[in-house]
Amino acid sequence: MELQANEKSDFRFLLLEGVHKNAVTALEKAGYTNIEYLTHALDEDALIEKIKGVRFIGIRSRTQLTEKVINAADRLAGIGCFCIGTNQVDLNAAKVKGIPVFNAPYSNTRSVAELVIGQLILLLRGIPARNHSVHNGSWPKTAKASYEARGKTLGIVGYGSIGSQLSVLAESLGMNVIYYDVVTKLPLGNASQVGTMHELLSQADVVSLHVPELPSTKNFMAKAQFEQMKEGAIFINAARGTCVKLEDLAEVIENKKLAGAAIDVFPSEPKSNDEPLDSPLRGFPNVILTPHIGGSTVEAQENIGLEVAEKFIQYANNGTTISAKNFPEIAMPQQANTHRILHIHHNMPGVLSHVNMLFAEHNINILAQSMMTRDEIGYLILDVAELDSELAFEHLNSVEGTIRLRVLY
Repeated sequence: MELQANEKSDFRFLLLEGVHKNAVTALEKAGYTNIEYLTHALDEDALIEKIKGVRFIGIRSRTQLTEKVINAADRLAGIGCFCIGTNQVDLNAAKVKGIPVFNAPYSNTRSVAELVIGQLILLLRGIPARNHSVHNGSWPKTAKASYEARGKTLGIVGYGSIGSQLSVLAESLGMNVIYYDVVTKLPLGNASQVGTMHELLSQADVVSLHVPELPSTKNFMAKAQFEQMKEGAIFINAARGTCVKLEDLAEVIENKKLAGAAIDVFPSEPKSNDEPLDSPLRGFPNVILTPHIGGSTVEAQENIGLEVAEKFIQYANNGTTISAKNFPEIAMPQQANTHRILHIHHNMPGVLSHVNMLFAEHNINILAQSMMTRDEIGYLILDVAELDSELAFEHLNSVEGTIRLRVLY
């Protein structure tokens, strides 16, 4: 498939789910004005129809870019997830078609960490249940089962960008912080890493989960793990819904093994704001249920809008794929008086030597070149003299394994 250079106005962008408007502003300032902006998600059939002719699509967490949708995209060059995760995209299907997927893995870490801090304080004080009682006419003015965060132990499972920032905030409250991670990580502040999950669960007054969605983390917290927690401890999940077996959590809440819980993510979530959540945790006065809003603050959405839009612009302008989730990562500075060609190909022996042989045979001078591979995909950026670009494009198209070509400038 060939993708020739076009005027920026011909690049069609489709932004869904009401991503922050500063993404639109950033794209327009960069010269990309053909932007369709929708405040809602689209189902698969509607998306298959809408994505035709689109060069770049931006989504949040509700839109599902399945293999069927991606295969229906006849001109798609890039996908942007305006959120942390990319599990709503078939990354392999996109990669096979030579489409990089970008996201914003760090822009809302502070928002998630602050939500967890707020939830743990509310749960330690028993506020959800007391709030519920006052709304129903009671006046439970008592210090019973109401505790300060200071001096308590917070156990963080997964010491990544969110877990480490939560560590710093919790320590500023006077909490003792321990953490468990599958790799050894340098602690921030006075936090300390423990060697096993059992060690963390048995010591922590509050356990907060911050692990990715992987086959190994499915039902990562279930009955056996909850039973290892301290009597009267608190559990918080603002990571991924599939990591917790909610039926088992409901059981330990019901039998008062745990004093409370806060859940922001669920194995199956409503597809719209008008649908109710189906969860065994509904109805417990000591459980905080929030609608996947860990990263949903004005500040976070502003940061995400700018970060992903900038990645779109960099890829569209010069082919930069740094931080792409499914694609070889390359950044190469622009040079004057050259044309840049992107060559996306199957990762197979001899591609680069074939390109160099063809260019030498036809006296095409390569002024700059960079190539990376990732799994079955290879990505080659070539800068050639302006007078040679048409001939270079023609010969690159004949290279065995070529998936798509694009002349940037």
